[in-house]
Parts: sequence; structure tokens; C-alpha cells
Amino acid sequence: MLRRTKIVATLGPASDDLQTLRKMIDAGLDVARLNFSHGDPDDHRRRAELLRSAAAACGREVGIMGDLQGPKIRIRRFQDHSVALLDGAKFYLDSTLGFTDGNQDGVGVALDTLHEDVSPGDILLLNDGLISLEVDSIDGTRIHTTVVNGGILSDHKGINLKGGGLSAAALTDIDKENIKLAADMELDFLAVSFVRTGDDVEEARRLFNEAGGHGLIVAKIERTEAVANIDSIIEASDVIMVARGDLGVEMGYAELTGIQKKLIRKTRKANKIVITATQMMESMIQNPIPTRAEVSDVSNAVIDGSDAVMLSGETAVGAYPVAAVRAMAEVAVGAEKYPIPLGVTSHRMQEHFNLVDESIAMATMYMANHMSVKAIIALTESGSTTRWMSRIRSDIPIYAFTPHVATSRRVALYRGVYPVSFAIDTENPRDLYQDVFDTLLANKLVAVGDLAILTKGDLDGVSGSTNSMTVIKIKSSS
Repeated sequence: MLRRTKIVATLGPASDDLQTLRKMIDAGLDVARLNFSHGDPDDHRRRAELLRSAAAACGREVGIMGDLQGPKIRIRRFQDHSVALLDGAKFYLDSTLGFTDGNQDGVGVALDTLHEDVSPGDILLLNDGLISLEVDSIDGTRIHTTVVNGGILSDHKGINLKGGGLSAAALTDIDKENIKLAADMELDFLAVSFVRTGDDVEEARRLFNEAGGHGLIVAKIERTEAVANIDSIIEASDVIMVARGDLGVEMGYAELTGIQKKLIRKTRKANKIVITATQMMESMIQNPIPTRAEVSDVSNAVIDGSDAVMLSGETAVGAYPVAAVRAMAEVAVGAEKYPIPLGVTSHRMQEHFNLVDESIAMATMYMANHMSVKAIIALTESGSTTRWMSRIRSDIPIYAFTPHVATSRRVALYRGVYPVSFAIDTENPRDLYQDVFDTLLANKLVAVGDLAILTKGDLDGVSGSTNSMTVIKIKSSS
């Protein structure tokens, strides 16, 4: 059984050698993530080159995503690197305090406008919500608080405002430099952290395009404001990532699952791609198998319709990077045995289509779900046809036949879509079909006599020209 849900895995010290990467790809890695929050440009280039070499050795096209750091708001450093905050104690935050002058009484913070964003009674959440402070008063740049839930607070921990509302811009100066790096590296996806509105996404796309980038833009949903503005963000983006870490801290963990399901549903309805991320199998940083709760978490994300599920620390710094990818792949396949619903779908049945290639994609999936079809073959330049097809729930594999490496790496993220390198070198339909048959048969993707649906355009090499759909029977050339 082909796995339809794709796997994104973060590269790091745990996956820094060719052999481990090859094993991860064989285990199911579809898109590799470079976390620009850690490492320098040389690290990112080296890892990308290593990944490309490993993918070539495995005979696969694997996408690469560059993930911008974004305005992660953090405290500065303590004189002794950490303090123990007791419940009820007084503690202040001050953006003008020296970089290493933090002590038991207070600490610096790396956001000059934090004092303008908070009011008495607000709750500030530190270290992923493990420590909470209630704002008592603001004196200039100094924010006086009372510790509500204490604990050990160490250098550089993150800060969130419960309910959202911090004014930090989505793109920092470092992010803008990393956008140029991502373009120069020809990355397939660019993930933008802490977006607030569709305008943040558009700015990132503009900078990426101006730098020569051609990859898809991923909007990470991790702010309260992003949920409120989700429609504009989805419209401006190619991919939505449900980044549950900071999102859970700001909005509260009780609402997180419902928000996740809503975001997946809205993104798919808008014909965009959706990734579910953060702590999916985090116990595998230290353990060789996931917990039952983690299995359930991944399974629900798959059943809800996620295009991809993501591993972070599990493959970047964990002890079992290959096992983590394999476990996620196995869980995804298991969950896909119970799709909701399977086959017939009412997706967009009442809509009017303005694009011919989009109409062909929808008609193809309707026919495929009502016939004994073993495969869908899309001769595609950009991959758009297969993206529209992949929004329809089906267990029929969609093969994106394309001559473009960039398209192959892009569709590697689409649920149920599998890239196949293919160049059209004939204008004779009979010869073209036989070339397609031979490629499918050589890769053991179909059998002689199987029915398949093929879509293509009259104008080869022109993106968006798909205008025909044909039902074909697989034949051998011998």
C-alpha cells in the first residue's frame, strides 16, 4: 500500500551523515526541513548538498524547506545562566537591561516594544508556558510582574502573551538575509514564522521572488492573530503549517485540537496544502518507539486530511532519527486504512470553475472515484493539476509525470501525489501513451490490463495548459 500522507523531517546533528540520510529517505522522508533558527549559512548549504546526494543515491526527488527564525521573542541572559522563580515572587522584564545582567529580580528581553504591548492583568508565558507571570504595572520600559507558576528559568527562553497581541514584525533583518540564502540555494519551500496577516506572507514572497527564489511559500500558524486572519493568510500562501508549539501557548492547549482541525479543513477547502507539526513523536528524541498518545496524534492528523506530518527534534537531535521517520510512516499507512470518507466526495460539487485545468482535475477525480481505476497520470509542468486532484479524498495514486526537477520536489509534499521523471519526446498520441505505460510498468506501479486516467495539455511545456482527460488501458510494448 502506497503511503499517501507525506513526511517532513528536520535535519540537524543527528542526521548529518550520508548514510543516515539515505536510511531516512528509504524509511519515508519526502521533504527535509532546514531550521534557520540554528546553524549558519555554511551549515545549511552543507546539509542541503548532503541531502541532495542522499536523494540521488536513493533514486528519489526530495524537497527541501528553509524555515525562517522569525521574531521569536526571548529573554536575555542571567549572570548565573538561570534562576529559580517561586510562586508569588516579584520579577521584572526590561528591554533596556544589559544583555547578561539578569538576576533573581529580573531579566532583559529582546523586544524593545514589549512594555507597549502589555497591560496590568495580562499573563506572560515563558519557556513554552511552563512559567507564567501576571503583569502588575509598567514603569517606562520595565514590566513589573508576579510569578503565578514558577520554575527554573534559564537564558534565552521564549516569551508569549496569553491571547496574543505582541507587535513584533513577522520578518526580521536576519530573516531577510535568510530569504536571500534560501533563494540562492534554490530551496523548494520557504516557511515564514509567526505570520499575522496575509500581508506578511506577501512580503516574504516578494522578497523571495526578488532574490530569484521559485519555491512555494509556507505560512506557519503560531500566533493568535494568525488564526483570526486565517482566510487572508491561506489566500496569500501556498502551504499552511499548523505549528502547535507557540500556538498552543498563546491560545491555550484546551482549544488546540479544535483549532488544528479547523485549520486543516479550511486549508483543504481552499485547495492549498497543509502540514501538521510540533511534538508529533517527541518522545522518540530519547526512545526507539513512540508513545500511544503520539501514535493517536499522528493518526488523527492523517485522518483529518493533513498533506504532511512533521518531525522536528526527533530527527534533528534525537537518538533515533531513522526509527522516527519509519514509525511515522507506519502510523500514517495504518491511519490511511480508515479515511473519512473514502471514494465519493461532495468537495466543490456546487462550485463554478474558471480554469480549464482545474475543471479537468476535478472531473478526473470524480470519474476515478466512480470507476475501477488503478492510477491517475498527470502530464504536468507546474504540478498545479495534481494539487487540485489531491484535494479530493481518494485511495487512487496520482502520478505527476514531469520533466522538471523543481516540480517533482514540489509535489513530493502533496498528499497522494508521486513524482515521476518523464519527458515528452513524441507528438504521436499512441507513442506517448506507450511511453507512459512503459514507465509505469518498469516501476511496477500498474499491471497490464489496468485502467488509468491520463490528463495532459495540447501545448507541451506550457504551465496551466491541461485541457484533456482520457481513460486508457495499460498495454505492454512487447
